[in-house]
Amino acid sequence: KVVSNLPTKTAVRSCGFSYGGNIAMYTTDKTMGQPSEIHIYDLRDSNSIANADPLMVMPAGDSKITASIWGPLDEFIITGHENGALRQWDFKSGDLVHQVKDHNKQINDIQTSKDKTMVITASKDCTAKLFDTATLKHMKTYRTERPVNSASISPLMDHVVLGGGQEAMDVTTTSSRIGKFDARFYHLIFEEEFGRVKGHFGPINSLAFHPDGKSYSSGGEDGFVRCHQFDSPYFEFDFEVQ
Repeated sequence: KVVSNLPTKTAVRSCGFSYGGNIAMYTTDKTMGQPSEIHIYDLRDSNSIANADPLMVMPAGDSKITASIWGPLDEFIITGHENGALRQWDFKSGDLVHQVKDHNKQINDIQTSKDKTMVITASKDCTAKLFDTATLKHMKTYRTERPVNSASISPLMDHVVLGGGQEAMDVTTTSSRIGKFDARFYHLIFEEEFGRVKGHFGPINSLAFHPDGKSYSSGGEDGFVRCHQFDSPYFEFDFEVQ
């Protein structure tokens, strides 16, 4: 059942509920003469929802938002941008608090660790990067040979999984072996790749670990969602630095 409708002047690129569940935000595209913005609604205010009158609108700056996520305890919002910038916005004042530009191409995805102290970003520059949530300090980099569309941090192990592949428009001209459509596992701390899971015959667009850390799922351009259960040797894996 549709509870309410919030019309926008341009496409919505990302959205999310706050940690407390009372605040919702979405981001709009910079197109058709409209700026890229962050719109925030208090779900407890029925008049605001009914009249599509947001609690706050924050201009996103010169580059459109391509990914966003709430920080812990409703304190701030983190946005990823088309130019590779990662920005942190104070929720109460709407001010830009931190900004870093460690990626040189578009950020496709942002996900947090289980305790929300770290965020991982996936980018078209063929890397995923780990940042401190509070300061946006860059901590780790995971490198591949193809654009990274999604990255996720295991809630159970010191592992991250990356997925991506070449641009969708080029997929039909190459085989899946060349396309690098595997889900790739890296050690969170050592940044070394230690495993790959095949299956998709198109780029992976979205990845997520199960909250218990015992399985993960991947959604691909091929129209399939693949759910993988880890077997027991995975949890006994002892990583050795080469």
